[in-house]
Order: sequence, then structure tokens, then C-alpha cells
Amino acid sequence: MTEEAAHAIEDGKYAAAPAALGDGSEARPGVVTAPVLDACCGSRTMWFPGYRDSPLVEFCDVRDEALFFRERGRDRVVEVRPDTVADFADLPFPDGSFALAVMDPPHLLRAGSGAFRAKYGELGEGWEGDVRRGVSECMRVLRHEGVLVFKWSEAQVPLSRVLAALEWEPLFGHTTTKRGTHWMCFVKGVSRRRGHAQEATGP
Repeated sequence: MTEEAAHAIEDGKYAAAPAALGDGSEARPGVVTAPVLDACCGSRTMWFPGYRDSPLVEFCDVRDEALFFRERGRDRVVEVRPDTVADFADLPFPDGSFALAVMDPPHLLRAGSGAFRAKYGELGEGWEGDVRRGVSECMRVLRHEGVLVFKWSEAQVPLSRVLAALEWEPLFGHTTTKRGTHWMCFVKGVSRRRGHAQEATGP
């Protein structure tokens, strides 16, 4: 966590909610009450309609903008409107804030200037370090035994290169070598952290 993100927590902008989902507790200003984090939501295309604006999800993205482009002869717009503008590599939330996190980072090195860039963003220089820090940040803000679901498309970058850059090892997911979109899961307190002893599994 950077100094800027730490100051956001110290200033009371964000604080972890100890309550679990469904206990009837009320939201309080400056307290993270959503049990689910989308660390890089984009235009929320992977969410089913009933949850795209759900207060149960904290939607984050480094962008906050409307992007206009032409696709197949039509004018189109993609809106990226996160609840919190934040870099997934530097999340402004306290440790142990969420029960579930999902991370679907940009996966293209060359996205062009049209629909793909608008919808999915583009990887920058040093992207391996960014993705590594993003996964580590998601694991940090998860509660004990919280789950991170990570998505990656091999359109331009093979999954093996991504996994080699990560600090954490996934438990399970698409283990096939066939190119495509891959999903995998990490569990805090269960997934192994490279170079560290296995974390305790107790509360």
C-alpha cells in the first residue's frame, strides 16, 4: 500500500466493516460495507444485470470516463463509472475488508484506438509488476479465507507469463494449455505465497 492510500484510510475515508453479509447492520459513512470487490470493473460487462449497480459490490477502476467510438458503422459509448477511482495495484482499503474479490485486468499489449481499448484498456510498460501488485493488493484486502477470482484472456499474452509474475499461487482454475479465457481462484490463508511459509488456516 502506498503512502497516499494509507492516508485515505487514516483520514477516515475507508474503514473495514466487521459485519458479515446479511446480519442487518446499516451502512456507515466511510465504512466499507460491500462484501464483494471488483478491483478493475471497467464498464462492468461481466456482471449480470441485477448486480451491475448492486450496493453489495465495491466497483473500482483507475478510469472514470465515457468513451465514444464507432463500431460497425455505429456511434457507441462505453461508460466506466466506478464507485471508487483507484489503481488495483494500490487499493485504498484496509486489510481484511472483503469476503470476495474479482480481478479482470487489461490483457492487451496492443488494443488499438476503438472498441477494444474502450472496453478493456491496455497493458502499459511494466505490466507484470502491476498485475503482481494487483493480485497481492486483492489478497491483502480479503478477509481470512476470502476468495479472489482472477480472469485472464490469452489473446496476446500467455497465462504462463502472468502466473510466473505473481506472488501468490492459485488453488485451481483452467489448467488446460489451450489458448482462451482463463479463470482461477486464490484463497487467503490457503493459497501459497512464494518465498513465504504457509499461512495459518485458523481464524
